[in-house]
Amino acid sequence: MGAQAILFGLALGDALGYRTEFLTLPQIKRLYGAQGIQEPPHPALYTDDTQMTLALAQGLLDAGLNAPLDRLMRAVAQRFVEWRHSPENNRAPGTTCLRGVARFEKGMSWRAAGIVDSKGCGSAMRVATIGYLYRDDDERLREVAAASSAITHRHPTALAAAVGAAYLVKLALMGVPPNEYMRRLLQFTDGMSDEFDAAIYRVGHCLNWGSEEAALDHIGQGWVGEEAVALALYCVLRYPDDYVACVRRAANSNGDSDSIACIAGGIMGARLGLEAIPEAWRARCEKRDYLIDVALRMEKAQREMRKSE
Repeated sequence: MGAQAILFGLALGDALGYRTEFLTLPQIKRLYGAQGIQEPPHPALYTDDTQMTLALAQGLLDAGLNAPLDRLMRAVAQRFVEWRHSPENNRAPGTTCLRGVARFEKGMSWRAAGIVDSKGCGSAMRVATIGYLYRDDDERLREVAAASSAITHRHPTALAAAVGAAYLVKLALMGVPPNEYMRRLLQFTDGMSDEFDAAIYRVGHCLNWGSEEAALDHIGQGWVGEEAVALALYCVLRYPDDYVACVRRAANSNGDSDSIACIAGGIMGARLGLEAIPEAWRARCEKRDYLIDVALRMEKAQREMRKSE
């Protein structure tokens, strides 16, 4: 269980942040009032963040979770190609994601297709399902998450951010106390990226500040992978038992609000389960039945993988 909570958690966080992406916090408050945006619209349309999350999950399921890495990543990349050409891919998709997928489509290996100098958050925003599917095998989780980033983003910090985002979902699923997240995350990604480490340490610096807005600004704006994961982690640690408060905090921020809320929403779904997400929000989620179908397939594949080990 848990796959539905993760998918709805991230999709609805994404939909909430979609309305505030590219806006400063003062602009958000002028539009939505002093408290900022409070709930997703009806229908709750999500962005490329959720679209790519679903494409990645389907690629893994197409290949089979135990498939060799090359087969897995070719299947994922092919799903990304389908996403690139979808008429619904019109929600400010990331340039690096589009470039990397186009390079794969033109014949480059998935290992070489990613942009080596890009550490944007486009590969970290989409890996929550890896944290779910490979939660029982840390080394496989690390391998698959890093490889999934390399299709579009090959910068070492982007790889670390993707691994870190997936691992946080695993920690939440396994019931690890939130006050352990930061230590275990840094341990798991040790040696991958000094920039990623520095961003996570900034969360520790400001976690108990009186002003959440000042703390968010201290961490960054989330356009790059390390900041998006760090900002999501901050929101989770501030509101570890309240899905709604967490994604509201993430969406009401300067910068890449949808990606921050998407990452945070997936972690919170994993931690708290489906009932923590308002039923009214779930009912208005775009392609609700499709999300449920993918989640059921994920749960089945994960059970079968466990039995085969």
